Amino acid sequence: MVISITGMPGSGKSTVGRELAKSLNVPFYSMGDLRAKMAMERGLTIDQLNELGERESFTDNDADAYQTKLGESGESFVVDGRLSWHFIPRSFKVFLDVDDVEGARRIYGASQKHARPDERPYASVDDAKEAIAARVASDRRRYEKYYGVDFTDRSRYDLVVDTTSFQAKQVIKRILDNLPAHS
Repeated sequence: MVISITGMPGSGKSTVGRELAKSLNVPFYSMGDLRAKMAMERGLTIDQLNELGERESFTDNDADAYQTKLGESGESFVVDGRLSWHFIPRSFKVFLDVDDVEGARRIYGASQKHARPDERPYASVDDAKEAIAARVASDRRRYEKYYGVDFTDRSRYDLVVDTTSFQAKQVIKRILDNLPAHS
């Protein structure tokens, strides 16, 4: 069983993915963490790496190849990443949605508790919202250019969950309740 989790920034992809993997006793992989590491190794923020990626495909190639290899491993796992559903087509594909303001509030709040070294500091929720919108726009441009796909097209997923009003435990239960019987 492979579960790929995609979604909007601040929707809880990593939190839900980690906790879901624990509950299923399978490994968890985060493409966001992998790309953050790539950015930091180059002395860039994730947004700068994404901007570079609009001109240079190498910024996505490593994460994409890694996901493809994971999908071919035959092992069970949970993965979060914008294009995990695309590179691991035999996964149970979950899209986590969130209201723009709530997503920005979550990201801003998390950044105040523990700053991510791959992100610039946010001055406010509104600042975070603007940065998130720019990041999503960059992702959409890159993925359309390199793969001809739109990760925000909800019709590509087996399950769409709006996490705006839900805790991670509620989202995990919803995912588990919707897994196909053969998973």
